[in-house]
Amino acid sequence: MRRHKEAHLINRIGWLRASVLGANDGIVSTASLIVGVAAAQSAPATILLTGIAGLVAGAMSMAAGEYVSVSSQADSESADRTREENELATIPDKEREELIGIYELRGLDRALAEQVADKLTSHDALATHLRDELGMAAHTAARPVQAALASAAAFTIGASLPLAMVPLSPAAYLSWTVSITALLFLAVLGAVGAKAGGAPIGRAVLRVTFWGAIAMAATAAIGALFGTTVA
Repeated sequence: MRRHKEAHLINRIGWLRASVLGANDGIVSTASLIVGVAAAQSAPATILLTGIAGLVAGAMSMAAGEYVSVSSQADSESADRTREENELATIPDKEREELIGIYELRGLDRALAEQVADKLTSHDALATHLRDELGMAAHTAARPVQAALASAAAFTIGASLPLAMVPLSPAAYLSWTVSITALLFLAVLGAVGAKAGGAPIGRAVLRVTFWGAIAMAATAAIGALFGTTVA
């Protein structure tokens, strides 16, 4: 029989999380930065330069943050793998009983649990224990480089969207133009991310646009306050 192939959404979890986070942060942080500086009555050239600096710094920060964070997860997974290898080599009987107990908790009787444990252990003992005892699988494994690149690229794309509005918008309406377009970009991002992850689209769109609006309103208020104070 031909093997039935399924494309499960969880297989996307590694790059999808980093990409959505990076793009969302790129739009929100850059748009908020532009709106805050614009509210302080800064010159258009200064606003554009600030936005570019924010894009570069943000992309590098996201890449470094994702790499360090996911590397820590990878280190923990490696330590657990090593520990499991040692236990399988030194106390195989206890490991067998542990596996049998797991299958019994899932509803198998003792005899069947023993058969399943022995069969899977003979096939690949380490993979069996990592999966059933620790919940570790190939599709959830930490990939630091993938996460860093996905996050940095997504941040750059996200930040470029509100940044492109600076030279295209009249200076008098820059704050409004950037804010409105940023919210539209966030809504599209929320819909795309929800679609890719199989989540409800309406909830995702509402979530990202709400927090994006809060962030831009806060920075606009700060920019206006300090701009008035300096003037």
